[in-house]
Amino acid sequence: MFLSSLPRRARGLCAASALAVAASLAPVVGAFAAPKDAKPPAAPTSAPFAYLYDVTSDATLYAAKADMPTPPASMATLMTLELVFKALKEGRLSRDQTFRVTEDAWRRGGAPSRNSTMFAKLNSEVAVADLLRGVIVQSGTDAAITLATGLAGSEQSFVGLMNQRAKELGLVYSTFRNATGQPDPEQKMSARDVAKLAAHLIDTYPEYYRIFAEPEFTWSKITQRNRNPLLADYQGADGLKTGYTEDSGFGLVGSVTRDSRRLIIVINGVETAKQRAEEARKLLDWGFNAFEQRRLFEGDDAVAEARVFGGSAMHVALVAQKPVDLLAPKGDDARVVARVTYDGPIAAPVAKGQRIGTLKVWRGAMLTVETPVYAANDVPVGDLTRRAIDGALELVSGFVGQVAEKI
Repeated sequence: MFLSSLPRRARGLCAASALAVAASLAPVVGAFAAPKDAKPPAAPTSAPFAYLYDVTSDATLYAAKADMPTPPASMATLMTLELVFKALKEGRLSRDQTFRVTEDAWRRGGAPSRNSTMFAKLNSEVAVADLLRGVIVQSGTDAAITLATGLAGSEQSFVGLMNQRAKELGLVYSTFRNATGQPDPEQKMSARDVAKLAAHLIDTYPEYYRIFAEPEFTWSKITQRNRNPLLADYQGADGLKTGYTEDSGFGLVGSVTRDSRRLIIVINGVETAKQRAEEARKLLDWGFNAFEQRRLFEGDDAVAEARVFGGSAMHVALVAQKPVDLLAPKGDDARVVARVTYDGPIAAPVAKGQRIGTLKVWRGAMLTVETPVYAANDVPVGDLTRRAIDGALELVSGFVGQVAEKI
């Protein structure tokens, strides 16, 4: 394993609003350019779209077209559920509150629809707690429409909330057009976005996340098993959702805890339900058994330095505040490169613990770790001479940057 390095101090040529790249205090962090011959690890799955994420170490273990937006099918209902969970947590909604099953929800998602359904009766009043199980356990289209309509007045109004919330959560490759995951040419999610949303649900709403592990749910005297195949026989599985449409193929987002680790897996685009289950188990087995943990930085290690404008010092050291570990396949010797990015230079004063930027670590061509970095110490405003020097330097560097951009 090789960790690249650059000179101690490197800064972008553009002015303060430009993206700056910090080099390391120690020779282990530098600007990254993926080697032209870099290749991802041998594919442990035949799924065309796949992403495996280690929540415990905040590390990507495997990615195949992970940022390509594809039809998510019922996995899109994770965003529907996020908005409902959020309303419950904030007290704007209660589990006992009921919503009416409208004719639209019944026709498009109920018994007449031939879609996955909760079999909620037309014009019946159903409690939010039951509707949640209708979506999570039974993948009920009628339950999803009823929740969306009840919370926002109409499904289309609810879709606006879904897209707004997606932006807030940083789901950059997700676009929603309905609350159910039913086919729409504009409704897309990437595998990485699905995993990011799943991790958010697990971390933010643990009291509601438990529903994902329930094996069955009965409504209208009809018992339906949870469609997640991992719950039946994969040790430690506790969620989340499957999906299928003709456009998407068979997909799954799953989460498993084992040996103090939690993995989240997303696969999409496989041809059969059997293949979906097999590929999910195979990729999870690989994630749990084929990796070893390597410590890159301790929590108090200075991983980089950022340029400070108008401060008593020209630079401030950056720390991650917690250990930074890399999970790599056993025996892997791929080149490892770390890079810190920030918008800078940073205007003084700088407070100790202030978030400055992001440390990113690549193993070969794959980005595996992203974690925030913070100022290691205070940098107060400098004297008039120091500020004048910084102003002159910034004027020159800004001019050079503009020329370089034109060239």
